[in-house]
Amino acid sequence: MKNPEIILVRYDELALKSKRVRAMYEAVLVRNLKAMLHADGSTYTEITREMGRIFIHSDDPRALQSATKVFGVVSASPAYTCEATLESAAPLCKELDGIIIRDGQSFAIRARRAGNHNFTSRDVAVACGDAACLSGAKNVRVDLEKPDVEIFVEIRQKTGYVFTGSVKGVGGLPLGTQGKMVALISGGIDSPVAAWLLMKRGCEIIPLYLNNDPFSDESTRARAMACIDILQRWSPQKKFTIYEAPHGENLLAFLSSCNNRLNCVMCRRMMYRIATEVLKMEGAHGIITGSSLGQVASQTSQNMLAEMYGMEYPIYHPLIGLDKLEITDIARKIGTFEPSTKPATCCLAVPEYPSTAAKIWEVAEAEKMIDIPSLVDNMVKNIKKFC
Repeated sequence: MKNPEIILVRYDELALKSKRVRAMYEAVLVRNLKAMLHADGSTYTEITREMGRIFIHSDDPRALQSATKVFGVVSASPAYTCEATLESAAPLCKELDGIIIRDGQSFAIRARRAGNHNFTSRDVAVACGDAACLSGAKNVRVDLEKPDVEIFVEIRQKTGYVFTGSVKGVGGLPLGTQGKMVALISGGIDSPVAAWLLMKRGCEIIPLYLNNDPFSDESTRARAMACIDILQRWSPQKKFTIYEAPHGENLLAFLSSCNNRLNCVMCRRMMYRIATEVLKMEGAHGIITGSSLGQVASQTSQNMLAEMYGMEYPIYHPLIGLDKLEITDIARKIGTFEPSTKPATCCLAVPEYPSTAAKIWEVAEAEKMIDIPSLVDNMVKNIKKFC
């Protein structure tokens, strides 16, 4: 029997949108599918749409894996096609069942029908089940509760589809439907995962790396750029615009003029300030961080309040309620764990005993001791942009 000639692509949240928004999101999803298929070298002839389904016309086994990596895809199934009739679906099921059902196994037909037909979904199940019993295997039986083999039959208005299962997709919303965000990427485990989670929710990201030289070295930068390269693979339809800003001079100013216990909080506030400038340049809508509540000293609730106080744009923390194990599991799944755990120099400006309960007023007083606007201007003047 030849390879399945089509892939059924399913989505979830898109179905809840208004007709106009749904059509727009579907168009973006199709565009992203084409880009991922092209990036992976998967062949296809066309991609078509019907209500609730997208169809990739391809018999290339690689296309299935490509489709499931696209944000917005909940699952996908390689399927055989037939005419939208019982007379066409039943023989196809018999042929397929003759390959996948073994002697003594149980099976179930999972039937669905959409469109205007003179038969019901139950009629489909009965006709295809009868055909399966004649497939050649001995002592087969129907078991609708815990079958050894499941055969899915979906009869739509013009075409029938027969398949044996589905592969889970990444889910979420189509990338590019929720605007742009500036993503702070440090090269550690957390920040790439945070950026990926917002990509999953449909946001295009603008990676921003803060270079701490002389308080870190090229190994730290290399990790960050490697993680950005991995994230780029999840967005083949659009090349990232990457920014790199000098941050070492800021750290020197904190060390020489302020209470060093506040370094981490003040460092984070400067990161948000330069991220805000990038946000304005790119027309983005917010800033993404890898903060997880209580994970390190700078991420206590009181410190996070002090860090964000007075900032004028939204700051998003996708990892806020996740523990390290959960974050690490996602990093492994998306491919950023390995590059983010390569040997690198930790930031040398971190104090031995950083504040875990910084107060807004003391941070404000500390910032009066340095020229914040000049430091921001210097970062903007010396920022690097990679397209």
